Amino acid sequence: MNSELNDRVALVTGASSGIGRATALRFAAEGARVALVGRKREALQVVEREIAGQGRETLVVAADVTIEAEAERALTETVERFGGLDILVNAAGILSNGTIETTTLAAWDEMLNVNLRAVFHLMQLSVPHLKRRPGNIVNVSSVTGLRAFPGVLAYCVSKAGADQLTRCAALELAADQIRVNAVNPGVVRTEIHRRGGMDEEAYAAFLERSRTTHPIGRVGTPAEVADLILFLASDRAAWITGATYSIDGARAQTCAR
Repeated sequence: MNSELNDRVALVTGASSGIGRATALRFAAEGARVALVGRKREALQVVEREIAGQGRETLVVAADVTIEAEAERALTETVERFGGLDILVNAAGILSNGTIETTTLAAWDEMLNVNLRAVFHLMQLSVPHLKRRPGNIVNVSSVTGLRAFPGVLAYCVSKAGADQLTRCAALELAADQIRVNAVNPGVVRTEIHRRGGMDEEAYAAFLERSRTTHPIGRVGTPAEVADLILFLASDRAAWITGATYSIDGARAQTCAR
């Protein structure tokens, strides 16, 4: 069957949950061979079994991409298993609250390490392999990379950095026919807010309020973001590079409310 990503090799970080998981499943459904990268092997294996049911080939790589040697191992194992790399999706990320007054240096460093430094490092590691195809990169950013929001200072800065990294790398790699783009979701129903410290009651209230802060009247789903990532990674987007695509129910178009 002729599919969008038939026999392409994709490495997806954060593949155990949320947008990363949805992207891995979507890519596999379109014929890609997918390296599932994340810190929790058991959770990755659940995704692996789901993809195996589609008859697609996967590789589980349990790795903390903020550790240089483990990021390098993830790339090496992927290339050795599949013979190359066509697509890198940087979907791993964390979120925590904090203002200019309350954000500790430790919290700042953790946020920037996961959301920006590791993204840069994996992109850098992937370039020699992507040149041979040539391939492309899709970074998962956020509406907070485009607009300022109070109370999540380090997260906003990390995502703004990811957006500028995307644009600069796109210019530098264009001559090699490597495309680099980013998606900028609004609130999406994933585990990131709970992991950032919200309890169930606070999270439910946050989702309810998000219906009013997103003009379209609801939050997004991981599958919707994965569809946009698929488009940007596919040949349909062959003339798109350096773009940061909003997928946020018009959240980025609103003023403070």
